[in-house]
Amino acid sequence: MCGRYAASSNPDDLVEEFDVVVRPTEALAPDYNVAPTKNVYAVMDRRPRNADETAVAGGGRSDASGDDGVRRELAVVRWGLVPSWAKDPSIGARMINARMETVAEKPAFRRAFAKRRCLLPADGYYEWYTPENGPKGKNGKPVKQPFYIHPADGGVLAMAGLYELWRDPTRADDDPQRWLMTATVLTTTAEDAVGMIHDRMPLFVERERWSDWLDPSLDGSTRDLTELLVPAAPGRLDAYPVSTAVNAVRNNGPELLEPIAAEEPDAGSLF
Repeated sequence: MCGRYAASSNPDDLVEEFDVVVRPTEALAPDYNVAPTKNVYAVMDRRPRNADETAVAGGGRSDASGDDGVRRELAVVRWGLVPSWAKDPSIGARMINARMETVAEKPAFRRAFAKRRCLLPADGYYEWYTPENGPKGKNGKPVKQPFYIHPADGGVLAMAGLYELWRDPTRADDDPQRWLMTATVLTTTAEDAVGMIHDRMPLFVERERWSDWLDPSLDGSTRDLTELLVPAAPGRLDAYPVSTAVNAVRNNGPELLEPIAAEEPDAGSLF
């Protein structure tokens, strides 16, 4: 799974990187410990149903010439997808990941997979490795070693995601908070060295496939959408152990990305 990640890029850089024409009015602070239910940036191609929707989840300001067609947006969304039919948005805390193997069939994700795909920019993500002979905690169980996994070239990871719009039935039509935009990260089986740390990993979209992945007109009836998604090529990702301080959501800062010596010798040589 993907349960924590780092996202420190400022919106100006993301606008340039992803050719965005609609940007949010809300600017998120760099976050080195993104956890479920936090607000994050998502890139999407969409046609707002009405003018009010450009203000969903932090608002938007268009840099385009004013046409009402599909536009590339950088939106602020909440991590943890809330299906449009959900009665309670708290369900989103359990919907932070969608398995690629079943996403087209699962009721919570299949509509979003067909029409509402997005990219979630990240610096890298965290996974926890359980050493066989490592130190034990107070409960007698092995202490898990967090690893930071990131592009070897220092670039931005474009994690494959889905987004959804949920309307709060308790709010009035003219309430600007009546719409909630949320997102989930698609995952797949981890291979090679990453699989030695955890058996699941996020799926990434290569730059040349961004437009196809984001295109809402591609619904899977004319093209297999899964072919747009591939695990990172061997050597593309690097990983190293980091402090267990990342375990606590309250800890947040670039120091979380600093490499440390792993507690167990072989845990530091997985990559």
